[in-house]
Amino acid sequence: MTLLLLAGTGEAQQVARLLVAEGRPAIASLAGATRAPRAMGLPTRIGGFGGEDGFLRYLTEAGITAVLDATHPFASRISERTARLCADKAVSYCQLLRPEWVPGAGDRWTIIAAEEEAVEHIPEGATVFLATGRQGVTRFANLDGRRLICRVVDPPEAPFPMANGTYLVGRPPFSVAEEIALFTRLGIDWLVVKNAGGAASESKLAAARALNLPVAMIARPPQPKAPRVATVAAAMEWVRNI
Repeated sequence: MTLLLLAGTGEAQQVARLLVAEGRPAIASLAGATRAPRAMGLPTRIGGFGGEDGFLRYLTEAGITAVLDATHPFASRISERTARLCADKAVSYCQLLRPEWVPGAGDRWTIIAAEEEAVEHIPEGATVFLATGRQGVTRFANLDGRRLICRVVDPPEAPFPMANGTYLVGRPPFSVAEEIALFTRLGIDWLVVKNAGGAASESKLAAARALNLPVAMIARPPQPKAPRVATVAAAMEWVRNI
């Protein structure tokens, strides 16, 4: 058996380490969104497959017999396509999808379905922290009259696409204390966050709670109807049983 690990999350890193420790044949695949990704410890390919035909061709040429999809919860198009193509080719597929965040006492969340809806809730004059990444930042173009600060992992190659915004470079993880200090220094009034889930990036929500800041939480897109696990341990159990 050769496993294809679709990576890009902290859980994928953990799975990769366990695959190496157990000596299981596997190849990791990264989309290439980050310029200097952390080493996976596995043979790793970077970039797209060249569409559906390219992906099917790769499965055959690389001798892939199972796919563990540990991509980002918002990479739903990739997950849907992968699940469908694996089913067509009779390749075992499982999605590792961490639980989403849920609001607790003291949280001031407004759930929105898409980036464009943030304008309906964030007043003019607000300083807005976009914890949504560089891709899709133009979907906030209707937030004119607000100051936008978008945190990114890599230094941007082009200036912020709107005159009222700027990028802030920073590589996670960040502690709650660091996030509180940052939001205070920047004078943040609102956060916009994708409901990615996971403990690693939850510190910004704890900071918002501590500062009594409102959060526009972008709901997750629909996920494929396919086998799914929620933890690294369950993912490894699936790998061992295929």
